[in-house]
Amino acid sequence: MPKLVWKMQTLGLLHVGCDEPACDAFDEPNAVFTSMDTGNYAKGKLPPGPTPLPIIGNILQINIKDVTKSLSKLAEVYGPVFTVYFGMKPTVVLYGYEAVKEALIDQSEEFSGRGSLPIVDRINQGLGIVFSSGEKWKQTRRFSLMVLRNMGMGKKTIEDRIQEEALCLVESLKKTNASPCDPTFLLSCAPCNVICSIIFRNRFEYSDEEFLALIKYINENARLASTSWIEEKHNKQSEFTMDNLITTVWDVFTAGTETTSMTLRYGLLLLLKHPEVTAKVQEEIDRVIGRHRSPCMQDRSRMPYTDAVVHEIQRYIDLVPGSMPHATTQDVKFREYIIPKGTAIVTSLTSVLYDGKEFPNPEQFDPGHFLDESGNFKKRKRVCVGEGLARMELFLFLVSILQHFTLKSLVDPKDIDTTPALKGLGSIAPFYEVRFIPV
Repeated sequence: MPKLVWKMQTLGLLHVGCDEPACDAFDEPNAVFTSMDTGNYAKGKLPPGPTPLPIIGNILQINIKDVTKSLSKLAEVYGPVFTVYFGMKPTVVLYGYEAVKEALIDQSEEFSGRGSLPIVDRINQGLGIVFSSGEKWKQTRRFSLMVLRNMGMGKKTIEDRIQEEALCLVESLKKTNASPCDPTFLLSCAPCNVICSIIFRNRFEYSDEEFLALIKYINENARLASTSWIEEKHNKQSEFTMDNLITTVWDVFTAGTETTSMTLRYGLLLLLKHPEVTAKVQEEIDRVIGRHRSPCMQDRSRMPYTDAVVHEIQRYIDLVPGSMPHATTQDVKFREYIIPKGTAIVTSLTSVLYDGKEFPNPEQFDPGHFLDESGNFKKRKRVCVGEGLARMELFLFLVSILQHFTLKSLVDPKDIDTTPALKGLGSIAPFYEVRFIPV
């Protein structure tokens, strides 16, 4: 077993999926804080919001099973910027494209802090890249990008590895013999192996016990027990401790595996639901690539419809409805409000991805959202450390599957329900089975 996997097992690092907590706030933006207030909040002029109850805040006004819907209803009453309370502390919610853009892009530095998720904080202890903040986040992110680039992310070598893994995925799907199957496991193995090939310089067979254990660790919860050991342990100012390194690598594994595999899994379900879209993608594959060579990233520029389908899948499934929680790094003047330093910020990505001004008929799955009048791909900005790798994987895996298989649903497409099985911190695709019929 690779030493890193062993160390992960020792640390008990996990993927954590949980519902967003509840929240609370005042009706008037100039409200004077009561005994619930702490620290800097007394000097703020927070946005309006529902009146909180003592201790529990707005917990009764937030449906934990569908936080997105609850925030949507509150936005109808209080507008695109409002305050709710997660327990006893205020959380400012930004709803809609304009408010989110104004904060995360126009005032990115002021809103660059990382908010708190108690369960995750207990496990990660502020380490890694996903849930860290401040100088630790800056140094870890910079270091992670440098290492990933040195290991080949965004270069031809990574594309070669994804192409190799795509062929392995296709061969495994062929072994299903066109029988009904749940694609979840195989769609997890493929992106996980890409990360393994970057970090371990080696891929695993899908039946390998160590690899199966790694997949299990990604998908299950366990307790974190960590100890520091390396030269850097004596430098109290350094962020490059062994614990931070392991947690960062685990973040890369989790994000690089689960987000891609879930997007692929959800994407196949949407293609089953919309066979007319699948037919257009396969026509483009036949015309540009054919059936006898592997797809490559150079093909993407000549396949605007397929590129639009990949982006529309990402938009429609709304994989992380609330994004990761942010926090203000200083006292911020935002519109007519004053938000104190350290205030938790929740941005509704659902409200951005389903903004009717940006995406006409947002409730519809329509690749045309990313095509102009001439049928050319229309790019929209997204920013993520692993964005380039994820885009490459999604395109090459999806095209490879559709190049070799016809997707056959076990039910009539019009009866397919694409409603998420769970929608909390992430959107989880419902269970389904599909036949992969070789072309």
